[in-house]
Amino acid sequence: MNNWLLLFRGINVGGNNIVPMKKLTEVLMSMGCAEVKTYIQTGNFLIEHQENNQSKLSANIADEVEKSFGFKPQVLVLSLDEFTQAARQNPFPKAELEPKSLHLFFLSQAAQSVDLNDLFLLKKPSESFELVGQVFYLHAPEGIGRSKLAVKVEKHLGVATTARNWNTVQKLLGLAGIE
Repeated sequence: MNNWLLLFRGINVGGNNIVPMKKLTEVLMSMGCAEVKTYIQTGNFLIEHQENNQSKLSANIADEVEKSFGFKPQVLVLSLDEFTQAARQNPFPKAELEPKSLHLFFLSQAAQSVDLNDLFLLKKPSESFELVGQVFYLHAPEGIGRSKLAVKVEKHLGVATTARNWNTVQKLLGLAGIE
């Protein structure tokens, strides 16, 4: 069995795509997922599954959610090593003191031909960002809701993303038994 982290995009946010975590857990278990653990209502799961291919597992889960709930979400599947590495590579360690100001945008695939200058023009003077592999780190001390950069990240990277704040990243690591 392989250990995976599932990051669902856009469920139970703003009253859209409402999915009870208990029912979603049941769907995952019916697909062969074991040791299913969840954190908060926005679609963060730790699972064990025999599938070795992340893309295939993601597509299968999205298809099952569509059958069960009537919409097809983006499901980013990460190994625990990938997720742990993303946390360890945080280029803004001082921002960890304000965990809701630090966000990790996990990319569905590597961004191609990214012009970071376009993103630099969008950022507030107080904001900092860095793209490291398939993770876009954003420190937005004034709040992500006030960040023009946060709204435009996906468009400028040209790939689908799903973001988690530092607090959620730490809670998921703890849930996985990683310190």
